[in-house]
Amino acid sequence: MNRLFLLLICVFEGSSTVFSQQNIDWNKSSIISPQINIDNTVTFRLKAPYAHNVEIQGDWMLTGERSFGKRKMSQQCNGIWTYTTPQLSSDLYSYSFVVDSVRVNDPNNVYIVRDIATLANIFLVPGKMGRLFKVSDVPHGSVIKRWYNSPLLNMTRRITIFTPPGYEDTSDKYPVLYLLHGIGGDEESWMSLGRASQILDNLIAEGRAQPMIMVMPNGHVSKGAAPGESDAGFYKPVLSDSDAFNGKMEESFKDIIRFVESNYRVIADKGHRAIAGLSMGGFQALCISANYSDTFDYIGLFSPAMLLEKTCKFPIYRDLDSKLQMQAKQCVKVYWIGIGKSDPLYKTVLEYRNHLDKLNINFVYRETNGGHTWTNWRNYLAEFVPLLFK
Repeated sequence: MNRLFLLLICVFEGSSTVFSQQNIDWNKSSIISPQINIDNTVTFRLKAPYAHNVEIQGDWMLTGERSFGKRKMSQQCNGIWTYTTPQLSSDLYSYSFVVDSVRVNDPNNVYIVRDIATLANIFLVPGKMGRLFKVSDVPHGSVIKRWYNSPLLNMTRRITIFTPPGYEDTSDKYPVLYLLHGIGGDEESWMSLGRASQILDNLIAEGRAQPMIMVMPNGHVSKGAAPGESDAGFYKPVLSDSDAFNGKMEESFKDIIRFVESNYRVIADKGHRAIAGLSMGGFQALCISANYSDTFDYIGLFSPAMLLEKTCKFPIYRDLDSKLQMQAKQCVKVYWIGIGKSDPLYKTVLEYRNHLDKLNINFVYRETNGGHTWTNWRNYLAEFVPLLFK
C-alpha cells in the first residue's frame, strides 16, 4: 500500500513537471544563433534539413525605405544552414529568415520585437553606439503603463512613462521629454524598438544627460492603447490609420501635459519641457510646439513627415508661418532636425529647412546616412537628449 502510494506521488509529480514545462523542446540541439564574433561579424544558423532554399534578411542590408535585402545561406551536411555577415558597425539590428519563400523568425533567438504587424529577431553588436542600447550595470529608471482621461477625446487612453533613477527615493522635481512615435507605432514603440529607457539610463549614468521624465503617448487618437492592450481586442495592426494627420492628437495634447503635471513631480515651465517625434510624430511635435509656442523650449524632429500647409484642411495646421515666427520670438533654446540622405522624406525636410532659413528661424540640422529607419531614430534620440535642459 505504501509502495503504491509512493508510486502515485511520483507519477503525479512527474506529470506536474511535464505540464509546467510543456514549452521545453527536450530534443532541441544547442544551436547558437546569432553568434556575435570577435571581429563584429555575425553568424546565423537555422536547422531546416528539408528546405530547398534559405535566405536571411536584415536591416543592415536595407535597400529602400523599409525593404531589406536578402542573402543566401549555405546548407551544411547536418541540415543546418549558415550565413556570416561582413563586419558590422556597433548597433542594434533586426533580422528574419526566408525558408522556401516563407518568412520565419529564428527559433534559437528569443529576442523579438513587433514593428506594426511584423515580428523580427534582434541582436546587438557591441561598441560605441551599441553600449547605449544595452542594459548596463548602471542605476535604472522605472517604466510604467498608465491610463489617463482625455476630456477632449472623450476617452481613457494608455500612456508609457519613464521616471529617472532615484525618482521614487527623492522629492525632487524633474524636466519632461514628450516623445512621439511614427504612423505605424503606439505607446510601446519607443520602448521596444527605440530602446528609449536604455538610452536614457546610459546617458544619465555617463553624465551626458539630465535626469528627466520621459512620456510616450499613443499618437493614434482613435485607439485607447497598443494592439491587444485595449477593449478593441486582438486585431491585426495596420501601417496607417484614418486618424493620422487629422489634427486631433495636436488639439488634445494639453490633456497629456495636464495629466503628467498633475501626477508626477515635474518642473512645469517652458524651460523644462521638450517634445520630439519620428516621422508622423515629428510632424506632430512640429505642430504642437508651434501651436503652443509658450510651452516647449526644446523641439526635436526626427525624419518628420512634412505636410504642406496649403494641403491641410484642419485648423490646427493653418497659418504655420505666423505660428513659427511667434515660436521664434519665444526664444526656443534648441530646434533640432535630423534626416537620412536616402529617406524618402529627405526632399520635403530639406524644403522645410530652407523655409525656416527664409523665416530667419535658428535650428540645428543633422544629416545622416540611411533611410526611414529605427537605426537613425535611436541615434537621433541619443544625440538630442544630451542637449536638453542645459
